Amino acid sequence: MSTGGGSHDLVVVANRLPVQRSATSSDGWETSPGGLVRAMFSVLHHRRGAWVGWTGTAGDAPAPFDHDGVRLRPVRLSRTEIEQYYEGLSNEALWPLYHDAIRPSAFESAWWETYVRVNERFAEAAAEEACEGAAVWVHDYHLQLVPQLLRELRPDVRIGFFLHIPFPPQELFMRLPWREEVLRGLLGADVIGFQRRVAAENFASVARRLVGAEGEPPLVHFDGRTVQVGTFPISIDVAEFDEIARRPETEARAIEFRHRLGDPHMVLLGVDRLDYTKGIDVRLEAYQTLLRDGELDARRCVMVQIAVPTREGIDYYQDERRRVEELVGEINGEFGAIGYPAVHYLHQSLPLDELVALYQAADVMIVTPLRDGMNLVAKEFAASRIDEQGVLVLSEFAGAADELTEAILVNPHDFEAVQRAILDAVDMEPKEARVRMAAIRETVAQSDVRQWATGFLTLLGVPSTAA
Repeated sequence: MSTGGGSHDLVVVANRLPVQRSATSSDGWETSPGGLVRAMFSVLHHRRGAWVGWTGTAGDAPAPFDHDGVRLRPVRLSRTEIEQYYEGLSNEALWPLYHDAIRPSAFESAWWETYVRVNERFAEAAAEEACEGAAVWVHDYHLQLVPQLLRELRPDVRIGFFLHIPFPPQELFMRLPWREEVLRGLLGADVIGFQRRVAAENFASVARRLVGAEGEPPLVHFDGRTVQVGTFPISIDVAEFDEIARRPETEARAIEFRHRLGDPHMVLLGVDRLDYTKGIDVRLEAYQTLLRDGELDARRCVMVQIAVPTREGIDYYQDERRRVEELVGEINGEFGAIGYPAVHYLHQSLPLDELVALYQAADVMIVTPLRDGMNLVAKEFAASRIDEQGVLVLSEFAGAADELTEAILVNPHDFEAVQRAILDAVDMEPKEARVRMAAIRETVAQSDVRQWATGFLTLLGVPSTAA
């Protein structure tokens, strides 16, 4: 058992550090993009905080260093550990299982052994960074064993865990060979947070069945302790999107985008990581069918699909890319004209200012994940629409659907329903569209990512003034 030898009141533990290598910055690192990173940096800066994580490069483990007033503690991962802990157990076993088994999971004992070993390494690093009585906030499915491992090392600290993806229903979670180990790992936390209430209920249900936990959210009793199990829907940096959206150059870029698209009557937009859970093929097939049936006219309507590369070393992701790009080719071959494709497809990420301009250029935002923890794109679109225009088509299976009820909600597993939802969005009267978007924007504005972080940490016992 270890006691507090570190100097940090708050320690964040995540698979990745919040920085990336940079040849131009003074310390050789730059902060990774994203509102979550910026929000957590703000919290850590006020709390003498530290962040434990991997640099993203095999074998890379520099000594702990400070960046923008936050202590960063790199954890080394070998190439084999990346293949087995990250690509294997995390993303070929847990990810598909937790997303309703959309793709079959693979379960390899060697992957599990490496997952345990890596989780132990993260727990040990956190234990060394935390001062006596500190709060440690562990993030996501890669590190589900860390809470209990850390509790064994440091019973003096308060431990929080937040799952950024869905937690599956009992009948799916039961497939996991190491299901009890994962539950005991998570129940080592004092506070466990989920995106949606159904995920919290799924967790409590399976914990009662498999490891003898008692109670319902928000209080679950296990091993002589009370664990708070809550719902904390994550959000975005609303102020940042609003500021970018109000820049004159953003408006000019949005106008330019529409012009480069051929000044169509209607622009449909999808922005996603190229992940099989996101339902990109569902919306492309629906669009293709609507064009074939004459419900949409490619001379007046275009689709833009941004597909951000992700996990390209995993077979399912390679298959998804091939499927999406084949569909894009089919649609353009059948309905495009020289210089005027029916689908504009980019397999890349965009700078945030360009993304906001693209959100403003669109008439209909189509967000159709088959299962999603939250889906922040839906909230980004709304925060960018300072004109209160644009229509959001949103999957019922995205966490955001619990909050953004004025969107056109759709079951992405119902192909005809997706077609109807797209047509309803295209044909919506401007007055109704404005009323809906104003309501969605108000909902998004009521909570941002800093409030989300503050709410979780307050329950963990970290004073709210820390943020």
